[in-house]
Amino acid sequence: MKCTLENTRIFVRTGSTDLRKASSGLSAIVVEEMDQDIYADSVFLFCNKSKKLIKCLKWDKTGFWLAQKRLEKARWPWPMTEEAVREISEEQLKLFLHGIDFWKAHTELQYKSIT
Repeated sequence: MKCTLENTRIFVRTGSTDLRKASSGLSAIVVEEMDQDIYADSVFLFCNKSKKLIKCLKWDKTGFWLAQKRLEKARWPWPMTEEAVREISEEQLKLFLHGIDFWKAHTELQYKSIT
């Protein structure tokens, strides 16, 4: 079975999260701190202080999916700013899971004229 995130919103909780929490604790963070609907078609990503462990939480209409990945040698490129919620695209998620720090990528410049 292939997992697709088509039409799914992906939210990152910036900064560190205590990942000893399970689905109930992380759901409370989504609702109370991130001000998001936990039952929407969304994926929520969390990272621990050492940036070696991430957890992913998703509601699928019958219950919560909770997945985690721990890196053995590297660290996740994780935004540590104080923004409460940051939404990313599926393409950005793929880059992130391959270890590419798209948060530090060059910002696209937009000019209105050449003068």
